[in-house]
Amino acid sequence: MAATQLYEGAHLRAQTYATLISLLAATGLRISEALHLRYGDVTPDGLLIRKTKFQKTRLVPLHETATAGLGRYLAQRGTAHLDTNPVFADDNDQPLEYWAVYRVFGRLAQSASMATVRGHRPRLHELRHTFASRSLQSTPRAVNGSDSTCWHWPPISAT
Repeated sequence: MAATQLYEGAHLRAQTYATLISLLAATGLRISEALHLRYGDVTPDGLLIRKTKFQKTRLVPLHETATAGLGRYLAQRGTAHLDTNPVFADDNDQPLEYWAVYRVFGRLAQSASMATVRGHRPRLHELRHTFASRSLQSTPRAVNGSDSTCWHWPPISAT
């Protein structure tokens, strides 16, 4: 991933961004939810999301490839972390801040020559929308060729 090439000589920082962005794409998490993850929130059953938009808690299951990628990243971070330590941290072991991730994502999109759509480059939150759209497209109704909408969902093309 391009994030691993962004910080030459700073392997862990590059892996932090590569893992974070990959996790956002693979799970549909909000960026704020990912940035609030702590070591204790990574469970064998998935990610325990404690700070949702509506202040609820939910468990997000992980695909085996996401589990493996997150496991490799956490192993690189080392084992001397408390359950309260942030999963995605800066060089001072402080939680990454949204503005920093936003800036890095923008640089990655620019370096990848990603086209602008409606006057802007891709945004972090659009990873969530893409995940949702792909999830709807893979539902049995969509795969079997029947109507790809549910009674309360807009057509996939509208997301």
